[in-house]
Amino acid sequence: MAESSISFFVEKLVALVSQQASLFGVVEGQVRQLRNELEWIRQFLEYADAERRYDKMFKLWVNQIRDAAFDAEDVIDEFVFKLERKRQQRFNNLKFLNFLPVCMGLPDKLPLLNKLSERISAVNITVDKILINKGRYGMEDPRAYEAGSSFSSASAASSSEPWKEKRVISSVEESNIVGMKNDVEALKQKLLEGEMERAVVAIVGMGGLGKTTLAKKIYDGSDVQRHFDGGRAWVSVSQGFSIRELLLGIAHCVVTTLEKKQKHELGNHELGQEVYKSLQGKRYLIVLDDVWNTDVWRGLSSYLPAETNKRSRVLITTRNEQIAVDARSDYYKLQVLDKDKSWELFLNKVGSAAATWAGLEEFREGIVAKCKGLPLAIVVLGGLLSLKDLRLDSWRKVLKSMDWHLSEGPHSCLGILALSYNNLPSYLKPCFLYCGVFPEDSEIKASKLIILWIAEGFVQKRGKETLEETAEDYLSELIQRSMIQVADTSLDGRVKSCRMHDLLRDLAISEGKEEKLFEVDENIDVINGLPTSVRRLVINTHHQITSSPHLHNSNLRSLILNILPTSEGGDVILIQKCPKLLRVLHVNAMQTRSFFCLDLSRKMRELIHLKYLCLSGFCGMTIRLPPSIEGLVNLQTLDSGERFICIPHTICKLQQMRHLICPFGTILRQSMRERWLYGHLDFEKMTNLQKLDLPSDDWLKDVNLNLGKLTSLKQLKLGHIDPRSLEELFQYVSQLTGLQNLKLMTKEILSVKEVEYCRTMLLSPIGLKSFSRHKWLCKLFLGVPVRGLPAETTHYLPNLIQLKLYQTRLEEDPMPVLGRLPNLRILILLWNSYVGEKMKCPQGGFLALEFLQMQELNQLEDFSIEETTTPNLKTLKIELCDKITRFPDGLLRLEKLQRLNLYEVPQELMNVVSDTPGEDWNRIRLITSYAPPPPKNLW
Repeated sequence: MAESSISFFVEKLVALVSQQASLFGVVEGQVRQLRNELEWIRQFLEYADAERRYDKMFKLWVNQIRDAAFDAEDVIDEFVFKLERKRQQRFNNLKFLNFLPVCMGLPDKLPLLNKLSERISAVNITVDKILINKGRYGMEDPRAYEAGSSFSSASAASSSEPWKEKRVISSVEESNIVGMKNDVEALKQKLLEGEMERAVVAIVGMGGLGKTTLAKKIYDGSDVQRHFDGGRAWVSVSQGFSIRELLLGIAHCVVTTLEKKQKHELGNHELGQEVYKSLQGKRYLIVLDDVWNTDVWRGLSSYLPAETNKRSRVLITTRNEQIAVDARSDYYKLQVLDKDKSWELFLNKVGSAAATWAGLEEFREGIVAKCKGLPLAIVVLGGLLSLKDLRLDSWRKVLKSMDWHLSEGPHSCLGILALSYNNLPSYLKPCFLYCGVFPEDSEIKASKLIILWIAEGFVQKRGKETLEETAEDYLSELIQRSMIQVADTSLDGRVKSCRMHDLLRDLAISEGKEEKLFEVDENIDVINGLPTSVRRLVINTHHQITSSPHLHNSNLRSLILNILPTSEGGDVILIQKCPKLLRVLHVNAMQTRSFFCLDLSRKMRELIHLKYLCLSGFCGMTIRLPPSIEGLVNLQTLDSGERFICIPHTICKLQQMRHLICPFGTILRQSMRERWLYGHLDFEKMTNLQKLDLPSDDWLKDVNLNLGKLTSLKQLKLGHIDPRSLEELFQYVSQLTGLQNLKLMTKEILSVKEVEYCRTMLLSPIGLKSFSRHKWLCKLFLGVPVRGLPAETTHYLPNLIQLKLYQTRLEEDPMPVLGRLPNLRILILLWNSYVGEKMKCPQGGFLALEFLQMQELNQLEDFSIEETTTPNLKTLKIELCDKITRFPDGLLRLEKLQRLNLYEVPQELMNVVSDTPGEDWNRIRLITSYAPPPPKNLW
């Protein structure tokens, strides 16, 4: 496990050296020597077998290499910092000569190069000594991994043997299968009924959910034994599988024509043929328990007869959803237990005497809350407490150290969960561990997590994909592996937010500290002085903060400050100094009563390594960034959340900017004096910008800020648009043919003249009709008045999937036109989007529509759905529409409707749903809700 952080830092160093090679001059040879040495070490760590990673000597060696990699990173970062500071000083001295190039010659760089040479040489000497010690104490040379070497051959030969890992048996015993009765019945139905041909069924879920227990319960059931009379076999796979071992395990159960010795003497193919012949023409059940690799099914499937009339089954248990998908299985996702079933399982495990103990109720809430429905954790605690005397002090003592018993005690369940972490590819390990920086029980916004991964350098360039696309794949893979849970999805099915189970978060924090990836403030022991090795620091606090001693740690790269909600008065957060090598600064207050002061006006220019700056969660105060923000030459993300923020025009100089997310911000325009001194500024240099979210305000009127030059833009969200800017704005948007998500919204209050101007402009050739060139644009939020929609659908976005209309003030029913959009799946009509009284979904329209929401359509009285329209509609929301009194005609014909939400609609409409008799109305009542969705605490 210890190799992932080293691998990450080596990759970062390699990339840095490659990008900045021209800066190093005569020292380049030493830098390349260091890079090459660390490359060999990285390869060694990647191929070192798992058992070695728990060896104390190996861990000591890895820690020393990690520290050397950190030293190398510090040396390079400090050199680049000092070089950039000198360049900025030179620029300030010559800023009145704007036409002269600002460059640094060798005399300027020589003192810095000498210092760099001295420090790189020291690092190289340190690495050499570490490698010498490695050989001295009997550890293989990393160069032995070179292709064709004897060690490589030996390793390859040994890899064909099964890994002699001790099989971790599920701690969720069969007798404790509480809360799984529904799961048992659902899986039995998949096994005993359904299609006649051979089928694969998979149980998918995180470690500790009881997948093996559930499969064993079904496997041993008498009805299952009778049904699969042609043969049954149970094979435990685990991570170090070999196809031969699996075939032998199946053969021992189903091949009766050969002796055990004869089976072992057969080759793999011959053994597989014997299995095939023994199962052919029979109805069989094969269980592959704990599958970690897609190669398991690929290697076995050809030896298991796929006859079409026997209803044979293969049952797989796995933590990785992708394995179930790859096997083309009908998979079943196992969920955590609810509070009542969790407590029932605990009582079952703790024993009858404790279950009837009067003092037990005191501990119920704490036990259930900590275990979070994970059967493994419940069984571990129940088994431990079953051995204790029924005395309050004994139980309190155990539960005070509950975290220790779950993570480090002799019956640790984190050890079982850690198997999933060990099995992650190296590029996913730091991404998983980093999720531990978020507060317990919080929902993590997926887009923010992706941006942070990129800023931290965890995401490597992959082909022609953007870093954001690659990071989204990383997140999907962690979800498929059951390491992260989906908390919420967007309407188009993409992950909107996620969360971590508490025990997996504990694992992430523990491993993050072990690998020196990050530290949580309250876990740092400062008795012997502040540690200087902390690279990323997380502070989760309810208390007032005026400063943190860790801010004096010059090695700190990331600071994540979470101000948690409190019932007391507002918090005071004062940050006056940040370490000069900081890359990530995230300050998030999860309440509104906070006073915040970030005084970096004098030092802002020095934070040249800063890639991510987020100041969110604070309301009522305006952030004013200084013009020196132009010195943040590596800044990729500026996120102000819901705070008002004034951004200097010098931000246009930041060529690395990827995400400018300031929905309540504005870019200050240049003064005449600034234009004379610095020349005109525009967006031309911000060629990496992927997301822009800003109110339009005055900055958009500056002819030099041509949005059409942002050719990499994927998301554009502009609010508070002045109608007079619309024509120019649409001209800009027409050039951004790579857009995927577009939001345009005028200011809230418009004069009659402005409304008419908007309506005329949107129906002109440069209005909505210009969107037909945007082949990638699939999401559109339009908040601009328009009388009616163009009848010719060829003018519309060809691949539009989601459409939101707000304050469009449509007078004509939009449904006949929108119903002809072939790919429209999500339609949301918000306040004042339609001001008519009648709305009808036309016959044969909306063939792809799955989600329809109507909110605050205050004039709407009659809504109907004709035959053969919306055949795929799954969700219908009618909210705050106070004039609809009649239930929509045709709604009962929607066979795929799964959810109907009626929120603050007339009582007459609700009475129709609740009182009308009939089977169809019974179905409607089962899927109807009346309450608004609960508010979410999104990090």
